Amino acid sequence: MTIEYVLLLIVVFGFGLKAFVSAPAEAFKNAGPRLGARIEQQLATGDGFKPNGSPVAWEEDK
Repeated sequence: MTIEYVLLLIVVFGFGLKAFVSAPAEAFKNAGPRLGARIEQQLATGDGFKPNGSPVAWEEDK
């Protein structure tokens, strides 16, 4: 009986690992054209960029 539980655990873990590894790759593959279009729009219009390439300034707690 223990062997069946161990085999079942291995199978479930294998399917979970496969889904965990392949899901981000599929998401990036499907979102690539949309992300590229956003970047092209920002480059064409200049929107979404800070002047002189400065990063976002964090305000200190006073």
